[in-house]
Amino acid sequence: MTQDWARPVVAWQLRANDPKAQRDFYAAMFNWDIKDGIVYSIPGGVGAPDELTGLIVPGEPGFVLFIQVLDLRASLQRAAELGGAVTREPIDLPQGDGKVTVAQITDPEGNTVTLVQQ
Repeated sequence: MTQDWARPVVAWQLRANDPKAQRDFYAAMFNWDIKDGIVYSIPGGVGAPDELTGLIVPGEPGFVLFIQVLDLRASLQRAAELGGAVTREPIDLPQGDGKVTVAQITDPEGNTVTLVQQ
């Protein structure tokens, strides 16, 4: 097996009981230009990679990281071996003109991580 590199965070999500109030707070706090829509889209900002995006969405409060992986199925197995849990099997989501395949795990303390197939 060839050696893999450190996997990048490609997106993040803030879940909020009141997404509009959270949008207002983070826009004022960090001078973020948060876009309106079904979910609030947050561009990466000065110095961030172009691909890195953030969202504010309705849901149980907390943060979710989206981390790109080389092999989604192997990563799910590895998470379970390390004391995490698979909470969502791989699904295909539309993205632009194509699709992206994602799955979800929790770490040993229950924090959600979404894995994104490279």
